[in-house]
Amino acid sequence: MRIRPFSVPLDSPLSTARGEISRRRGFLVGTDADGDTTDGEPVVHGIGEATPLSGWTEPYDRCREELESAVDTCGNETGNVETPGTPAARHGIALARLDRDARRADVSLAEELSGRYGTGAAAADTVPVNATVGDGSPAESAERCREAVEAGFGCLKIKVGKRALAADLDRLRAVRDAVGEAVTLRADANGAWDRKTADRALDELGAIGVDYVEQPLPADDLEGHARLRGRGVDVALDESLATGGNGDTRAIDRVRTAVEVGAADVVVLKPMALGGPDRTLEAASTAKEAGVEPVITTTIDAVVARTAAVHVAAAIPEIPPCGLATGGMLADDLAPDPAPVDGGRIRVPHGPGIAGGAFDGLCDDTNGG
Repeated sequence: MRIRPFSVPLDSPLSTARGEISRRRGFLVGTDADGDTTDGEPVVHGIGEATPLSGWTEPYDRCREELESAVDTCGNETGNVETPGTPAARHGIALARLDRDARRADVSLAEELSGRYGTGAAAADTVPVNATVGDGSPAESAERCREAVEAGFGCLKIKVGKRALAADLDRLRAVRDAVGEAVTLRADANGAWDRKTADRALDELGAIGVDYVEQPLPADDLEGHARLRGRGVDVALDESLATGGNGDTRAIDRVRTAVEVGAADVVVLKPMALGGPDRTLEAASTAKEAGVEPVITTTIDAVVARTAAVHVAAAIPEIPPCGLATGGMLADDLAPDPAPVDGGRIRVPHGPGIAGGAFDGLCDDTNGG
């Protein structure tokens, strides 16, 4: 196993709870098939990506320490995908080995995941995705949404919460008037509202025809989210599922808790934050068994992890539009995108593995990045 650091610039700075970021820094993880060589060279490779995002996963330095420790123990009995104790590091190693195994079996990663984790259906050929529209005036929001619909998107997620509720409602009404009734609208408050504001919002969002509101309340208010359900607009949880870097097992536990207490109609699952594609499918299955809809998104990952997340979504039967159209948020990337958005959908690479040989060589330079 080997790791290579990388850094890719964002197209525009991203505001997070821990400040503004202008680049995504992470690590590529490479692994080879044990004992399979031709003229001394490995014939089956696997590649993974560990791109931490503080608040959602462990910090960058902790991720590096976990990966280096895993490399040191690689080949020993303890040197397996369970070794890293943090989500981004585990994601990188788990993905590399899943990619290697899928390539060895000559199947796509989606097919490997469907077969291995028993999602109950053949992997889909395409995955529907939503467009995300940030803050702006009613006219600006309406125009951006109109452009997205013209580009083929049938589902739009509009960021709300930076303005007074009345102003955001005006924006959403303008969007609905601009795109018509057939387009699915979602509102993402990123935990900005208190309970009183959320109560008022739900009363109005139903009349506008909003499908679901994402994270209307602060992350730790599961009881408040549960009280908002059943009022004509579904409630989705996102930030409530984050661990802040406390370990991938706890991330899965948070999904289970949210489902058990009835806090969500929808759970927004990020493979990087959950510790890998396998853990994400486990969480998705837990949610679906309870009648809660899973949606797959990214933590603004580079192309390897982003493409893998497409495979994860494809392995979940009847997946609704997902937040996977995030490649445009990067000004540059590690490689050409093998799964670009086309008409509001992403065609799943048929492999083998994540994308056949599209990423071969990316992890060869251990001093790169």
